[in-house]
Amino acid sequence: MAKKLYVGNLSYETTEAALSELFGALGEVLSVSLITDRMSGRSKGFAFVEMAEQSAAQEAINQLNGREVDGRSIKVDEARPKRDDRGGGGNRRW
Repeated sequence: MAKKLYVGNLSYETTEAALSELFGALGEVLSVSLITDRMSGRSKGFAFVEMAEQSAAQEAINQLNGREVDGRSIKVDEARPKRDDRGGGGNRRW
């Protein structure tokens, strides 16, 4: 069963290809999604990696969490389910 991981504290220079290679050494990578700013196109410093097997995902957490990649100590953890609360905030007066 596939498992999605959150990868944080990434260098702005880290690429999807580099993450795919890093996680691929531990198991089959189904997808890598590097999150970027809509306006500038620059990385926001985090990504999601989907691993084919749960055991490989757990091994990635164990081996890669805290590892230095491109000069930054990355954080690897299980991704939380996407929330659907686009509240946006603001002080609206009707």
